[in-house]
Amino acid sequence: MKIEIKTIPSYLAAFIHQKGSYEKIPETLGKLVGWLMNQNVQIQMPIYGIYYNSPLEVPEEELDWEMGAAFIGELEAEGEIQIKSVTEHQVVSTIFKGPYGDAASVYEDLIEYAIKEGYQINGPIMESYLNSPDEVDESELLTEVQFPVIRK
Repeated sequence: MKIEIKTIPSYLAAFIHQKGSYEKIPETLGKLVGWLMNQNVQIQMPIYGIYYNSPLEVPEEELDWEMGAAFIGELEAEGEIQIKSVTEHQVVSTIFKGPYGDAASVYEDLIEYAIKEGYQINGPIMESYLNSPDEVDESELLTEVQFPVIRK
């Protein structure tokens, strides 16, 4: 597994913030992607999920997460879809191959690598979904897993 520290350029993102079960992820993604496809913008990077806490830490109804996508163009928030500007930042990153639900298996390796390289974690985990279960077998799914970091 290749782990690296890399710089993510600034971007605009459309996203939906949710509280509760991860079972709402497919419906949330459907809303977001459907809305984006009806806008006059170019999707800039894969759909992502940001997870602000963990099912190991809180009950299911308190899970705090968002689904989003970066875009090029101009959009305004609409209903539950929000827009944010993300500034350039550094991340510790790797690509995980396998079922989406198993991507958390690399979190510890990323944290250890960041510490060893003189960085500290500076925010929630982000998973970018590089392909789709509609296109490939679950064992072939690719997820880029990132933690934002800052130099100690």
